[in-house]
Amino acid sequence: MAMTTSKQSSKQKKRVFIVDDHPIVRYGITRILNNEHDFTVCGDAESAEKALAAIGNLHPDIIIVDISLKDMDGLQLTRTIRARYPNLPIVILSMHDERIYAHKALRAGANGYIMKEESSEKLVLAIRQILKGDIFVSAQVQKNVLHAYASKEGARETPVINKLSDREREIFLLVGAGHTSKSIANKLNLSVKTIETHRSRIKQKFGLDGSARMTLAAVEWAKRENLVSILT
Repeated sequence: MAMTTSKQSSKQKKRVFIVDDHPIVRYGITRILNNEHDFTVCGDAESAEKALAAIGNLHPDIIIVDISLKDMDGLQLTRTIRARYPNLPIVILSMHDERIYAHKALRAGANGYIMKEESSEKLVLAIRQILKGDIFVSAQVQKNVLHAYASKEGARETPVINKLSDREREIFLLVGAGHTSKSIANKLNLSVKTIETHRSRIKQKFGLDGSARMTLAAVEWAKRENLVSILT
């Protein structure tokens, strides 16, 4: 679906731009926010490329970004937006467990992280809180996530994991949870060839000489970090 824009505008309403590669998700968020007295969705995009092209023209007050985009990792998009527009608030709305990704989102420049399974009321609350200048994460992880953000340290990350890009780390964790390249490709909306390319890069960074050794390393790390149950 091509990027769309809304003509609804008001000086009193905060302009929201949505980046998500699922049309139904964009439609649903738009309906939710446009029903609020203080928000209007000024536009949406299915890809990072289209989002970056539109943001400068639409001048939104806040951006909602999904992590899993087809053309660019959502965290990388967040870094790009933050570099171009230092004061533009960004909230990550994702299906991925925030125990893994919330601190990385904040370190990438996001002002908040909320999971898609949360209620529409929680999304509205998050946006309002962020627009006031606050950081938003769930209550159960707020303390350790904000501590990690303030100290510039990843929560329980090892130096080996720090060698990986966000996408490589995501794939490494899924390998550790027992997923095949095909199932990872389906889960992340990527091609199997792309997944295999990432796996090759992971092996190179770890100095591993085979897929079996990489899988064992991924399983060991996922079990040590107690991540297997939330990734399967």
